[in-house]
Amino acid sequence: MDVRHLRYFVAVAEEQHFTRAAKRLTIAQATLSAGIQRLETELNVQLLQRSTRTVTLTPAGRFYLERAHLILRDIDDASDNARRVAAGSVGRLVVGCVESVTYALLPTLSRALASQLPAVDFAYRGEMLASDQAVALRDGAIDIAVLRPPVDDFGLTVIPVRRDRLLVALPRGHHLASAPRVRWKQLAGSDLIVHSADRRSVIFDVVTGLMHDSGIEPDISHEVGEISTLITLVAGGLGIAVVPEPATTLKVDGVVYRPLVAPAATVDLAIAHQNDRREAYLTRAVETIRRIV
Repeated sequence: MDVRHLRYFVAVAEEQHFTRAAKRLTIAQATLSAGIQRLETELNVQLLQRSTRTVTLTPAGRFYLERAHLILRDIDDASDNARRVAAGSVGRLVVGCVESVTYALLPTLSRALASQLPAVDFAYRGEMLASDQAVALRDGAIDIAVLRPPVDDFGLTVIPVRRDRLLVALPRGHHLASAPRVRWKQLAGSDLIVHSADRRSVIFDVVTGLMHDSGIEPDISHEVGEISTLITLVAGGLGIAVVPEPATTLKVDGVVYRPLVAPAATVDLAIAHQNDRREAYLTRAVETIRRIV
């Protein structure tokens, strides 16, 4: 069955006139009449009762008109959705975010993705470690990761997007809190609050490495699970912590942040996804995240 003939029939049925229907469809009246005749022949049913002035529906035509509306609506919806999928605007994506991004960027990120890809169903997982994100990407538990490399990138595309400074978080009354910047060597003797062994991140390795390079043995006093708890313990005067700059969005009273120097240190932020993911909507989501980050 030619879908055009269905559209011809609906137009004639609604206009109740061949000439008006032809004008509405911007086709010749002869083409319209031939299309209706072919449709009736194919169905072996008379759909229209013709007279010199008007056209009326037969009982079979009234029934067929109802079904034709539904069929054409479904065809139009399917066509629209196919175009939207091809344009990268329909799908479902789970985005996994490293801890500091969860607090600093996720609110802005989620709004931007919802605005740019309104037909994509987004879900988010926060406070993830890079190693967990890599596993989740390969397992299909998440589709996009905003993470801190290095990471085991087998089977993954990893796109560096920026670098964040490392800062030292200090209790307000700490003797280094009044300094404009802090040298790594000045951290000697301070109690260090870090993530627990099963939650240690790329930042832990960078921080302990830099402390060793500066001749300092880290004096770990507390181990915690989340960065929010880590900052809270700093506010309580239980030690200091080294955090990426986005962590400063956690507005905890009693904590001051100072840049670390000699050497100044940064940690990378990257976007990752599976190598073989080619969906247009995923590509558009990655591009949106790159602009926001």
